[in-house]
Amino acid sequence: MFNVIIKTVLIYFFTMFVMRLMGKRQAGELQPFELVIAVMMAEVATTPMDSPGVPITYGIIPVAVLLLMHNAISYISLKSEKLRGVISGRPSIVIHKGIIKNEELKSLSYNLGDLLEQLRAKDVINISDVHYAVLETNGELSVMLKPELRPLNPKDLGISPPNTGFSYDVIIDGKLKPKNMEMLGFSEQSLFSLLKRCNISRVRDVFFATSDETGNVTLQDYKGNQITGSIANG
Repeated sequence: MFNVIIKTVLIYFFTMFVMRLMGKRQAGELQPFELVIAVMMAEVATTPMDSPGVPITYGIIPVAVLLLMHNAISYISLKSEKLRGVISGRPSIVIHKGIIKNEELKSLSYNLGDLLEQLRAKDVINISDVHYAVLETNGELSVMLKPELRPLNPKDLGISPPNTGFSYDVIIDGKLKPKNMEMLGFSEQSLFSLLKRCNISRVRDVFFATSDETGNVTLQDYKGNQITGSIANG
């Protein structure tokens, strides 16, 4: 029994490490070859755990081989567009200028109900609102609404809002994130000055605080009080 426990722990961490090497895609974003490799990996990894007499290498070696296959196929797909089409398939336009491509749906074994379901998942209730819809190789549906139905953006209104850049966590659960402060380009002292202006004496009294690249900070204490301020001039 102890042998099985040790095998399980080792194979778990090894398989998790291999999955990290394969990338950060979610299950719904996997290409067909990636999904096949993931399923096979799950199957072969359990072999030593099901049979106490089977060496742990019977699980580790197949997983390592599958990782090499994944990397090789990914490299081939990157270098050759033709082979990428064979391995991963090609995106398919299922709605073209508002017209549903029925023949394309049939070739994909994709019925109208599937199309409507994916449109609803994109918050599109009326299919007549769609200008283009593309079924991607991972099964995801990309939708472009008709021009008159697309959301307005600042450019449409002739507005140029300031670019606040990315927002970073600078305090999480009472702990300062120095690396994120460095990424923002602000000193820790500037943050401490803001906390002082907000009548907060210690970092550990802050539940969370975030800052964008312009120095605008939103913070909340453990009592639920939220405060906004700036560290740009701190």
